[in-house]
Amino acid sequence: MAAGYVITEECGLAVSADRMWKVAFSGDNRAALLKACAGFIDDVDVEGDGAGPGSVTTLTLSPAAAAKAGACVMRTRLVARDGAARMLRAEVLEDGKVSGQLKSHVAEARLEAAGEGACVAKLRVEYERLRGGALSPKDQAALLTAGYLGLLKKVEAYLVANPAEYG
Repeated sequence: MAAGYVITEECGLAVSADRMWKVAFSGDNRAALLKACAGFIDDVDVEGDGAGPGSVTTLTLSPAAAAKAGACVMRTRLVARDGAARMLRAEVLEDGKVSGQLKSHVAEARLEAAGEGACVAKLRVEYERLRGGALSPKDQAALLTAGYLGLLKKVEAYLVANPAEYG
């Protein structure tokens, strides 16, 4: 990616890093992601093996989520996944309202343990705008809140409500 801008955010989650990783980032648990994100994601389609670099994942958003995000799908190409470090890095190919302003967009998520049954998600989004310059604070927040944090919060809510699953 060419030189651009970086947005970072940390989000505390009331579930273990291991459980969050299994559902949201492992790449081999499509059914778990659909179950945890019912009403937010309607379908998950994977081209490639799903675990290795180059795999493309398409999330089809529910009509309600699509209205908020400004798009019905989110497509990403896996750049790197490290299960031991609980890190995923993906190039965003297609996304919501804000991505129409972007030339490139790479998202990285790391999960770090934060005590018994809790973790911190560390998000890093690198982007380059089509017309240069940084996104407005409102658009930066929309990029993080509507997509990445929204997904993590949905998975967290499901896992908290179902403590025996994915343990």
